[in-house]
Amino acid sequence: MIPILQTSRWRDLPRQRALCVSLAILAFTASTTIAQEGVPKAPPSRQDNFREVLHGVEIVDPYRWLEDQDSPETRQWIDAQNRYTHALLDGLPGRPALEKRLSELMRIDTVSAPREEGGRYFLFKKGAEDDLPILYVRKGLNGKDEVLIDPHTLSADHTTSIGLDDATRDGKLILYSIRRGGMDETELRVMDVDGRKDLPDRLPTALYRGVSFKRDGSGFYYNLQRREVGTRVFYHALGTDPSTDVKVFGEGYGPDKWISASVSEDNRYVIFGVQHGWAKNEIYVQEIAGGPIKTIVNDIDAHFSAWFAGDRLVLRTDWQAPNGRILVVDLKNPARDKWREIVPEGRDAIEEFTLAGGKLFVSYLHNVSSQIKILTLDGKGLGEVRLPGLGASDFQGRWNSDEAFVAFRSYVTPQSIYRYDVSKGELALWEQPKVPFNSDQFEVEQVWYPSKDGTKIPMFLVHRKGLKPNGGLPTLLYGYGGFNVSLTPGFRSLAAVWVEQGGLFAVANLRGGGEFGEAWHKAGMLDKKQNVFDDFIAAAEWLIKNHYTNASKLAIQGGSNGGLLVGAALTQRPDLYRAVLCEFPDLDMIGYYRFKNNNPPALLEYGNAADPAQFKFLYAYSPYQKVRPGTKYPAVFLTTGDADTRVPPLQARKMTARLQTATTSGRPILLLYDTKAGHAGGRPLGKTIDDLSLQLAFLFQQLGMHSQGE
Repeated sequence: MIPILQTSRWRDLPRQRALCVSLAILAFTASTTIAQEGVPKAPPSRQDNFREVLHGVEIVDPYRWLEDQDSPETRQWIDAQNRYTHALLDGLPGRPALEKRLSELMRIDTVSAPREEGGRYFLFKKGAEDDLPILYVRKGLNGKDEVLIDPHTLSADHTTSIGLDDATRDGKLILYSIRRGGMDETELRVMDVDGRKDLPDRLPTALYRGVSFKRDGSGFYYNLQRREVGTRVFYHALGTDPSTDVKVFGEGYGPDKWISASVSEDNRYVIFGVQHGWAKNEIYVQEIAGGPIKTIVNDIDAHFSAWFAGDRLVLRTDWQAPNGRILVVDLKNPARDKWREIVPEGRDAIEEFTLAGGKLFVSYLHNVSSQIKILTLDGKGLGEVRLPGLGASDFQGRWNSDEAFVAFRSYVTPQSIYRYDVSKGELALWEQPKVPFNSDQFEVEQVWYPSKDGTKIPMFLVHRKGLKPNGGLPTLLYGYGGFNVSLTPGFRSLAAVWVEQGGLFAVANLRGGGEFGEAWHKAGMLDKKQNVFDDFIAAAEWLIKNHYTNASKLAIQGGSNGGLLVGAALTQRPDLYRAVLCEFPDLDMIGYYRFKNNNPPALLEYGNAADPAQFKFLYAYSPYQKVRPGTKYPAVFLTTGDADTRVPPLQARKMTARLQTATTSGRPILLLYDTKAGHAGGRPLGKTIDDLSLQLAFLFQQLGMHSQGE
């Protein structure tokens, strides 16, 4: 859904290589007029016109049969669609140059922020020729890197990846996950780090919503989700049969709740959380040595996130504070009237907090860029972490450790890792791999525009320095707008190629996200979802009105909930865009409640069509139902895959068929369908580069892009 951020020290492109890329793309542009005149017809899709009446409204679904993912007819249809997509895009003259440039940007050495346990540092590294990140361990921060797990050995096609889920405090045991393809489901294993071998403790492939070791390594908690039942917390004692694992929390909660368990750094407490979709949270605490589960909060319609600072619990909440505030709870006396507010609500939204070196680090979003302030647990200000510039950051640390790591990124600088010395207050560059891109040639500006109801919406514009609005700039507009997710600055290889070739990349921070607190989120969910689409449409209109671009030069992109966004945008305003990238999308909001997926809490964000009141607003915008025959739709490129167990891929299948049949524009409606990819990845780097080159070739062809040279 969100491309991997690349890390780099930017450097100049050799002029000869840049010229070759430009000439190839220029030749590609010359061929687009011919290509557009004779687009072959899409493969036929049978219509069965399944009819049902829901809340008194007849719903006619011509492609209900495509919901059966495993039927021979569906599989034949998928194969035909993939052949059609590749027939139209594989041979485009400029695609090899685009693929080459993407490879240069993405096939680089990268390193993750490390995790320290017992003097051992665990980190992921990916070499320039690797398809997957490899897990390493080093003794001491500057020690030699030793391979722990190389996922390339787990599958011949490099579609099996690994994750580091947890480790014991001495660093002698790790819990890691194996993910086959792009499914959310994983297998859990325990490794003896010194012996470089797996222990017999192994949990079979299932949907785990998190794991947490007891710090002494005697066992671990894991959160197991079953679609029909919901999430439950189990405890596994090392050396025992997993079939005898004990259920310790979660009984009575339905499938629309997510349950979690995490052990404190000092191994004294376990915290249990209950997430009611994106509506509210419950928090409970239990002493590991024994005793009852204590309720911290379970009766307030607000969000709470919590972590331990010794015998104190630090809470971030939007209770009576839409932009967030921070409270401290004494676990010896957790009564609500004893809670202390240490960070009051401010003008900027609190994004997250971290406890490190006995201090509190609070990350704010100021106009969608990160600021990190430092405080004591009494709320006394101690300054801030001086970040390298305007961008986004992730701060990782531990209450009892003086060492922390900061990942920083922006739209024109890939992610770099910094080490932060808490006691000295010093931030030093730790890792910055090289990416062949000259950031000095590009700039980012933030503009504000009015939405349909007058609400001011911020938007980032990324482009070459000195680029002036001329009414015809090839423009790619990106958005998300949902689930309290903030679209903060980040480097994307596709966007880098786009702006190198003279394009404008725009990111709109729509309602439904978390950029300006919970009020901003709630203004774009449930019956307010149309606000999100209005915000996005208004962004496109602003770009045209202010002479940056025009409808024939404007493309839009979004994935997952962002796929719903662009699906609504193209059905509500098909005249406003020339091309659409719609990735792993939610589109059939009327049928959504019927579909099997790993995200039932999403109904608490979107709404449930089984409810008559919620059906009304869902039916008003559901993109799949809003496709109208005889409409001149823009060119659309949809992507999805069999292994998407979070957003049912049947939606992209049905939308493809419906748009292909309905459109009269003569522009292609394409589907790229991967039998192994899913929401959680599943594509080796080579396949990712190949797919991105197809998307870029599609956009370049549709918008008639040509190289600006250097």
